[in-house]
Amino acid sequence: MIGRLRGIIIEKQPPKVLIDVGGVGYNVFMPMTCFYELPNNGQEVIVLTHLIVREDAQLLYGFNHEQERELFRELIKVNGVGPKLALAILSGMSAKQFIVAVEQSEIKTLVKLPGVGTKTAERLIVEMKDRVKRFGEELSDSMTVIETGNIKKSSNQIESEAVSALIALGYKPQEASRIISKVIKPEMDCETLIREALKSAL
Repeated sequence: MIGRLRGIIIEKQPPKVLIDVGGVGYNVFMPMTCFYELPNNGQEVIVLTHLIVREDAQLLYGFNHEQERELFRELIKVNGVGPKLALAILSGMSAKQFIVAVEQSEIKTLVKLPGVGTKTAERLIVEMKDRVKRFGEELSDSMTVIETGNIKKSSNQIESEAVSALIALGYKPQEASRIISKVIKPEMDCETLIREALKSAL
Protein backbone atom coordinates (compact mmCIF):
# COMPACT_ATOMS: atom_id res chain seq x y z
CA MET A 1 0.00 0.00 0.00
CA ILE A 2 1.17 3.53 -0.81
CA GLY A 3 1.25 5.33 2.54
CA ARG A 4 3.29 8.46 1.81
CA LEU A 5 4.40 10.51 -1.18
CA ARG A 6 7.22 13.01 -1.40
CA GLY A 7 7.47 14.87 -4.66
CA ILE A 8 6.88 18.01 -6.69
CA ILE A 9 3.44 19.49 -7.26
CA ILE A 10 2.77 19.58 -11.00
CA GLU A 11 -0.86 20.66 -11.06
CA LYS A 12 -3.60 21.55 -8.61
CA GLN A 13 -7.19 21.06 -9.70
CA PRO A 14 -9.36 20.96 -6.56
CA PRO A 15 -9.90 18.52 -4.97
CA LYS A 16 -7.15 16.73 -6.93
CA VAL A 17 -3.40 17.38 -6.98
CA LEU A 18 -0.86 15.84 -9.37
CA ILE A 19 2.45 15.02 -7.66
CA ASP A 20 5.60 13.99 -9.54
CA VAL A 21 7.55 11.36 -7.58
CA GLY A 22 10.73 10.33 -9.40
CA GLY A 23 9.16 10.87 -12.81
CA VAL A 24 5.87 9.15 -11.98
CA GLY A 25 2.79 11.36 -11.64
CA TYR A 26 0.31 10.48 -8.88
CA ASN A 27 -3.21 11.90 -8.83
CA VAL A 28 -4.16 12.44 -5.19
CA PHE A 29 -7.63 13.48 -3.98
CA MET A 30 -7.48 15.68 -0.89
CA PRO A 31 -10.10 17.21 1.41
CA MET A 32 -10.25 20.94 0.70
CA THR A 33 -9.21 21.66 4.30
CA CYS A 34 -5.89 19.92 3.44
CA PHE A 35 -5.74 21.26 -0.13
CA TYR A 36 -5.63 24.88 1.11
CA GLU A 37 -2.33 24.17 2.87
CA LEU A 38 -0.47 22.87 -0.19
CA PRO A 39 2.52 24.86 -1.44
CA ASN A 40 2.74 26.35 -4.94
CA ASN A 41 3.10 24.37 -8.16
CA GLY A 42 6.74 23.40 -8.67
CA GLN A 43 7.42 23.06 -4.95
CA GLU A 44 8.06 19.92 -2.93
CA VAL A 45 5.32 18.42 -0.80
CA ILE A 46 4.97 15.45 1.54
CA VAL A 47 1.50 13.91 1.61
CA LEU A 48 0.23 11.01 3.75
CA THR A 49 -1.95 8.77 1.63
CA HIS A 50 -4.63 6.11 1.79
CA LEU A 51 -5.06 3.82 -1.22
CA ILE A 52 -8.51 2.58 -2.22
CA VAL A 53 -8.49 -0.35 -4.65
CA ARG A 54 -11.66 -0.96 -6.67
CA GLU A 55 -12.34 -3.26 -9.58
CA ASP A 56 -12.19 -0.37 -12.02
CA ALA A 57 -9.71 1.99 -10.34
CA GLN A 58 -7.00 2.58 -7.76
CA LEU A 59 -7.60 5.88 -5.98
CA LEU A 60 -5.19 7.76 -3.72
CA TYR A 61 -6.48 10.07 -1.01
CA GLY A 62 -4.03 12.48 0.60
CA PHE A 63 -3.71 14.29 3.93
CA ASN A 64 -1.31 16.68 5.62
CA HIS A 65 -1.54 15.17 9.09
CA GLU A 66 -1.82 11.64 10.47
CA GLN A 67 -4.92 12.51 12.51
CA GLU A 68 -6.78 13.62 9.35
CA ARG A 69 -5.92 10.36 7.62
CA GLU A 70 -7.03 8.34 10.64
CA LEU A 71 -10.34 10.21 10.79
CA PHE A 72 -10.88 9.51 7.07
CA ARG A 73 -10.21 5.81 7.74
CA GLU A 74 -12.74 5.81 10.57
CA LEU A 75 -15.32 7.56 8.39
CA ILE A 76 -15.15 4.99 5.58
CA LYS A 77 -15.85 2.24 8.14
CA VAL A 78 -19.28 3.77 8.77
CA ASN A 79 -22.05 1.92 6.96
CA GLY A 80 -23.05 3.86 3.83
CA VAL A 81 -20.01 6.20 3.87
CA GLY A 82 -17.59 5.65 1.00
CA PRO A 83 -14.35 7.53 0.28
CA LYS A 84 -16.09 10.16 -1.88
CA LEU A 85 -18.52 11.06 0.90
CA ALA A 86 -15.74 11.01 3.51
CA LEU A 87 -13.78 13.42 1.30
CA ALA A 88 -16.83 15.71 1.03
CA ILE A 89 -17.36 15.65 4.80
CA LEU A 90 -13.74 16.61 5.53
CA SER A 91 -13.89 19.29 2.81
CA GLY A 92 -17.07 20.88 4.13
CA MET A 93 -15.77 21.23 7.67
CA SER A 94 -12.47 20.86 9.46
CA ALA A 95 -11.79 17.63 11.33
CA LYS A 96 -12.26 19.48 14.62
CA GLN A 97 -15.62 20.91 13.51
CA PHE A 98 -16.77 17.42 12.50
CA ILE A 99 -15.75 15.99 15.87
CA VAL A 100 -17.68 18.71 17.71
CA ALA A 101 -20.75 18.10 15.50
CA VAL A 102 -20.64 14.37 16.32
CA GLU A 103 -20.00 14.85 20.03
CA GLN A 104 -22.87 17.34 20.31
CA SER A 105 -25.19 15.33 18.02
CA GLU A 106 -25.63 18.26 15.62
CA ILE A 107 -27.71 16.53 12.95
CA LYS A 108 -28.75 19.86 11.38
CA THR A 109 -25.11 20.78 10.77
CA LEU A 110 -24.18 17.40 9.27
CA VAL A 111 -27.13 17.26 6.84
CA LYS A 112 -25.88 20.46 5.19
CA LEU A 113 -22.92 18.51 3.83
CA PRO A 114 -23.37 17.13 0.27
CA GLY A 115 -24.59 13.53 0.25
CA VAL A 116 -25.45 13.50 3.96
CA GLY A 117 -29.14 12.95 4.66
CA THR A 118 -30.79 12.62 8.05
CA LYS A 119 -30.25 8.86 8.25
CA THR A 120 -26.57 9.15 7.34
CA ALA A 121 -26.10 11.97 9.86
CA GLU A 122 -27.72 9.86 12.59
CA ARG A 123 -25.53 6.90 11.65
CA LEU A 124 -22.38 9.06 11.73
CA ILE A 125 -23.26 10.25 15.23
CA VAL A 126 -24.06 6.77 16.55
CA GLU A 127 -21.06 5.02 15.01
CA MET A 128 -18.47 7.80 15.36
CA LYS A 129 -19.24 9.16 18.84
CA ASP A 130 -16.90 6.80 20.70
CA ARG A 131 -14.28 6.77 17.94
CA VAL A 132 -13.81 10.55 17.76
CA LYS A 133 -12.92 10.95 21.44
CA ARG A 134 -9.28 10.09 20.81
CA PHE A 135 -9.01 12.74 18.09
CA GLY A 136 -10.40 15.64 20.13
CA GLU A 137 -7.18 16.94 21.67
CA GLU A 138 -4.94 16.16 18.73
CA LEU A 139 -6.55 18.17 15.96
CA SER A 140 -6.02 21.83 15.22
CA ASP A 141 -8.76 23.91 13.67
CA SER A 142 -6.27 26.06 11.77
CA MET A 143 -6.62 26.32 8.02
CA THR A 144 -3.57 28.15 6.68
CA VAL A 145 -4.09 29.55 3.23
CA ILE A 146 -0.85 29.73 1.26
CA GLU A 147 -0.69 32.31 -1.49
CA THR A 148 -0.19 30.70 -4.87
CA GLY A 149 2.30 31.95 -7.38
CA ASN A 150 0.42 30.60 -10.36
CA ILE A 151 -0.45 32.54 -13.48
CA LYS A 152 -3.52 34.68 -12.85
CA LYS A 153 -6.66 33.09 -14.20
CA SER A 154 -9.71 34.85 -15.52
CA SER A 155 -12.75 35.12 -13.25
CA ASN A 156 -14.64 32.77 -15.59
CA GLN A 157 -11.90 30.12 -15.28
CA ILE A 158 -11.85 30.50 -11.50
CA GLU A 159 -15.64 30.21 -11.26
CA SER A 160 -15.68 27.18 -13.57
CA GLU A 161 -12.93 25.39 -11.58
CA ALA A 162 -14.67 26.13 -8.29
CA VAL A 163 -17.98 24.75 -9.60
CA SER A 164 -16.16 21.62 -10.86
CA ALA A 165 -14.57 21.15 -7.43
CA LEU A 166 -17.94 21.30 -5.67
CA ILE A 167 -19.42 18.81 -8.15
CA ALA A 168 -16.45 16.48 -7.48
CA LEU A 169 -17.27 16.77 -3.78
CA GLY A 170 -20.85 15.62 -4.34
CA TYR A 171 -22.88 18.77 -5.00
CA LYS A 172 -25.32 18.73 -7.91
CA PRO A 173 -24.24 21.01 -10.82
CA GLN A 174 -27.11 23.47 -10.34
CA GLU A 175 -26.53 23.65 -6.59
CA ALA A 176 -22.77 24.10 -7.07
CA SER A 177 -23.33 27.00 -9.49
CA ARG A 178 -25.81 28.63 -7.13
CA ILE A 179 -23.46 28.43 -4.12
CA ILE A 180 -20.49 29.78 -6.11
CA SER A 181 -22.44 32.67 -7.65
CA LYS A 182 -23.64 33.65 -4.16
CA VAL A 183 -20.13 34.12 -2.69
CA ILE A 184 -17.87 34.97 -5.64
CA LYS A 185 -16.01 38.29 -5.54
CA PRO A 186 -13.70 39.75 -8.23
CA GLU A 187 -10.49 39.50 -6.16
CA MET A 188 -10.94 35.84 -5.15
CA ASP A 189 -8.64 33.08 -6.31
CA CYS A 190 -10.03 29.58 -6.87
CA GLU A 191 -9.11 28.12 -3.47
CA THR A 192 -10.52 31.10 -1.55
CA LEU A 193 -13.73 30.88 -3.57
CA ILE A 194 -14.13 27.16 -2.82
CA ARG A 195 -13.42 27.72 0.87
CA GLU A 196 -16.01 30.50 1.12
CA ALA A 197 -18.55 28.45 -0.85
CA LEU A 198 -18.15 25.46 1.47
CA LYS A 199 -18.42 27.72 4.52
CA SER A 200 -21.64 29.32 3.20
CA ALA A 201 -23.18 25.89 2.54
CA LEU A 202 -22.98 24.95 6.22
